[in-house]
Amino acid sequence: MTIKLFLTDVDGVLTDAGMYYTESGDEFKKFNTHDGMGIRLLMQRGVKTGFITSESTRIVERRAAKLKIDYLYQGTWKKLDAAREICAKENISLAETAYIGDDVNCLELLSHVGLAACPANALPKIMAIPNIIHLEKRGGEGAVREFAELIMERYLA
Repeated sequence: MTIKLFLTDVDGVLTDAGMYYTESGDEFKKFNTHDGMGIRLLMQRGVKTGFITSESTRIVERRAAKLKIDYLYQGTWKKLDAAREICAKENISLAETAYIGDDVNCLELLSHVGLAACPANALPKIMAIPNIIHLEKRGGEGAVREFAELIMERYLA
């Protein structure tokens, strides 16, 4: 199997799942630079990339722009549909797609991709998906980088 598309959830995967608010209502998210480099390394190897998240924030939009990812789907609860749309645009199958997610809104997509992974702190229902890769790193602490390195070592042509 060769991976041609790398997709990730945001909250709980690229972040620690925390949602931080100031008194005035400003929201903060912490991203890990190692994860960003992992995504960039995949892109350098010709892998298309994307974020698919149920939340919708300017913070995620800015992170996606900084990393120059190929696809950003925000406010999307039907993540499998979003992935299928990306696959159709790129002429890539779900079997050639890797996805990392951590919560129940990721379950359907994780169950249909060729390569599925979850951070060490994913919910038990996600960890129970057959053949899912259990990463050692937690969300926001390098799980995406760990998955990216595994892909580069084993699943790129």
